[in-house]
Amino acid sequence: MEPVATRLLLVEDDEEDFFLTRKLLRENGRTTFDLKWVKNSELALAELRTPYDVCLVDYRLGADTGVSLIERAIAQGFRGPMILLTGRGDHDVDVQAMNAGAADYLVKDQLTPQLMERVIRHSIARKAAELALNFSEEQLRQAQKMDAIGSLAAGVAHDFNNLLSIVLSYSELLSEGLEPGDPMRDDLHQISEAGMRAAALTHQLLAFSHQQVLQPCIVDLNAIFANLEKMLRRVIGEDVELRSIASPSLRSILVDPGQLEQIVMNLTVNARDAMPQGGTLTVTTSNVLLDQTFVAANPGVKPGHHVLLTVADTGVGMDRATQNRIFDPFFTTKEVGKGTGLGLATVFGIVHQSGGIIRVESELGVGTTFRVYFPSAQEGSRVRELSSPPARLSLSGGETVLMVEDDDGVRALVRAILVRYGYVVVEALSGGDALVASEQFAGHIDLLLTDVVMPRMSGRQLAERLQILRPEMKTLYMSGYTNDAVVRHGVMENTIAFIQKPITPDALARKIREVLDAPATLRPRVSNT
Repeated sequence: MEPVATRLLLVEDDEEDFFLTRKLLRENGRTTFDLKWVKNSELALAELRTPYDVCLVDYRLGADTGVSLIERAIAQGFRGPMILLTGRGDHDVDVQAMNAGAADYLVKDQLTPQLMERVIRHSIARKAAELALNFSEEQLRQAQKMDAIGSLAAGVAHDFNNLLSIVLSYSELLSEGLEPGDPMRDDLHQISEAGMRAAALTHQLLAFSHQQVLQPCIVDLNAIFANLEKMLRRVIGEDVELRSIASPSLRSILVDPGQLEQIVMNLTVNARDAMPQGGTLTVTTSNVLLDQTFVAANPGVKPGHHVLLTVADTGVGMDRATQNRIFDPFFTTKEVGKGTGLGLATVFGIVHQSGGIIRVESELGVGTTFRVYFPSAQEGSRVRELSSPPARLSLSGGETVLMVEDDDGVRALVRAILVRYGYVVVEALSGGDALVASEQFAGHIDLLLTDVVMPRMSGRQLAERLQILRPEMKTLYMSGYTNDAVVRHGVMENTIAFIQKPITPDALARKIREVLDAPATLRPRVSNT
């Protein structure tokens, strides 16, 4: 197998110096060079838009200088090493070149084939190491920033979801008590709509902070996109052409289908906003095999079979500074009031929490391409059918529920919901109170409905202690978020039942019936509301 030639661009306005440089490169005896020659800075800048391993730049370029060209090329995004060539062994020129970003400096009169080859090879190696270090440092800064913001966001979301539970649930309860034509129903509907938008915002906060509780299952990405395609065409509008290219033999992946839909929707809406005058949006799915070379350049991903989701637009594109910030929470290029700055941050969080990575390529005036890599599921895994669960005729019940919630407003609300649906309620405001209430209650308790995050004793700890005393009692956890590793693991393995706040009367009643009616050997899945 022949070695791959090193792609080299020479910027030199003197033809004789070009011939001399080419001769030296050919005689080095170690490295094969694929040499391209241009005579001036403008041609060089245009040529450097295509990949080159290294660029040799003469110091004198007519009215321009090689130092100026190096600065402009780096500013426009060229990432390869640039080496300055000069006929003067001047220390000031050396300093100028290094300050401009040059990887090295060579004096023409001192050149030999071996020296030139060695300097080029070492410059490429140093530049690769520098880029890898910069990438690692940026990844570390991003991770630290996301951890800090994520911890704050998760705490805010927890309290906010308690408040939203009250707003949404009482709106629904009040609306049910009004006549169909009552004008108050419209007012309550507006309150409910605002509450739902706020709930969606808190889910975004949890998603990008990696605090969302996911429901992973084996799914077919093509099927997910097919279900969304009609809605996506309405979302993007008539002036944007949607093209879909689906691999017919796509591997299945292990993800939360609801969160996967959110990824597709957010990337699609982002692409639409980048094409205000219309354009083409292309969504592609394919199988890819990631090797060690890819993994080395993309920390956070493991080698092996992956499924690739590509979303490409022909929009306005982004400069490099914008690309470096697009996944930052609350960063947006839209006008004030037109975006929260959480769309792509949410996508980033969901993808990484699902074990994948996301990469972006963009060029001003050309468009943007997002590539999302998901690890493929194990061979033979059964894909979940995308069907809706059958509706129950009645959500009422007469069982006894031990309800534990430390927030006074939420506790009063949940009690009102349970009573409305016919349940007998034993109420407690903490884990200790729940243990006392269980001991004093002589009858059978069918269900423990408990918040996860409570002072002194978590919902998980309470359930474990009560399970010894009442082994037949089932448990349903509820929370605005949870960083409880045991609960999170149990949710992902479908070994516990969990409903995420903000709760609503219908959703809570459905989940309670699902848990109570499930056979003892069948564990119900987690539910997000």
